[in-house]
Amino acid sequence: MTTRTHADRLLDVRTIFHERDVAEFARGAEILARFPDAERVEVLSHQAIPGLYGNEGNVEDWVRNKREVLVLGVKKSLTARPNGRSSDFIAPSTSNGCAMACSYCYVPRRKGYANPITAFVNIERILGYLERHAGRQGPKTVPNQCDPVDWVYDLGENGDCSVDALFSDNVRDLVDLYARLDGAKASFATKFVNRDLLDWDPRGGTRVRFSLMPAEMSKKLDLRTSRIAERIAAIDDFVEAGYEVHLNFSPVVVHEGWKAEWAELLEQVADGIGEKARAQLACEVIFLTHNEDLHEVNLGWHPRGEDQLWRPDLQQRKRSESGQENVRYKVAWKRRWVDELTAMIGETLPTCRVRYAF
Repeated sequence: MTTRTHADRLLDVRTIFHERDVAEFARGAEILARFPDAERVEVLSHQAIPGLYGNEGNVEDWVRNKREVLVLGVKKSLTARPNGRSSDFIAPSTSNGCAMACSYCYVPRRKGYANPITAFVNIERILGYLERHAGRQGPKTVPNQCDPVDWVYDLGENGDCSVDALFSDNVRDLVDLYARLDGAKASFATKFVNRDLLDWDPRGGTRVRFSLMPAEMSKKLDLRTSRIAERIAAIDDFVEAGYEVHLNFSPVVVHEGWKAEWAELLEQVADGIGEKARAQLACEVIFLTHNEDLHEVNLGWHPRGEDQLWRPDLQQRKRSESGQENVRYKVAWKRRWVDELTAMIGETLPTCRVRYAF
C-alpha cells in the first residue's frame, strides 16, 4: 500500500475552491466528502480564482498552496489532440496541476504563482468521449514508436495520475476503461509511487512511465516526489500487476559530471529490475527546456535549483509557439549529448528500446 506519511505530506486539503455545480456530479460529491473539514469557496470558474492565480505574493506559499488547496471544476472542452511522441493522442485531462513541486515543471507558467491540483468531476462524460474516440480510430495498421499495436492516449499531460489517485477515483476509472478497450492503451508519466494502483486490474491496458534522473539531481529539483530508488524498486511490482512499464529519462540536466551520474543511474536500473521488466522495457529521453518567467518565479521560492536549471553558458533562447521565452541547450552540443546518452542506454540496458530522444 502507499506509504501514508508521504501521501499525508503531499495533501492536507484545507481549502476547496469549486464551481457551483460540482456537488451535483457523483465524483464531485465523493471528493467533497473525503475532505469534510475543508473550507469550501464557490468560484465562477476553476480557471480564474482571485487571490490564487496571478497573485505574485503566492510565490512565498508555493508548497503550502500545493498541499492545502484543491480546486474542483467541470471539464468543458473535450479534445484528443494528436501527439506522436509519448502517445498518439493527448487525452482530455481529468486534472491540472500537481501536489508535487518539481522546479522545472512547465504547468505553473500558465497558472501564475500557484499550481495546486484542479480535478474535473464530470468523469463519465470524459470516459464516454474517449471510448467513442478510440472506436473511431479502428485498428492501428501501421506500427509507430508510440506502440506497434495500440493507439496510445496520454492521460496526465498536466499533472501526475499517481497523486490524483490519492483523493479521486478518476484515474482508476480510466485504467478500467483501457483494460477493456481493444486497440487502445492509456499512458502516464509519474514521479510518485502509489502502491494502491497495484490492487487494480489494468490487464496490460495502461503504460506507466516512471520518470527518472540521477538521485542527487532529483534531490535538488524533484521536490516532494518519491525517491529515485523507490521508483526503480517499484518497476517489477507494476509489471507483475499487469501494467506495461516504460522509463521517462527526463529532464536530462547538463552540468559538470552529468554523464557519470547518468551512468550510475543506468546501472541502478539494470541491477534493480528483473527479466520480465527488461523484456518489455522502453524509454523516452528528454533534455531540459526551461523558461525565463519560470526562472524568475523559482528565484522566489527555490533559488538553489536554478543553479542547475538556468545555465546561459550552455543554453540558447527559443520563443515558443505561445510566445514565451524558453531556453534550451545549444543545438550542436545537445545533438552530441543526446547521442552520448542514448549510446550509454544501449550499452547498459541493451533490451531497452529508446522510443524517442530530444
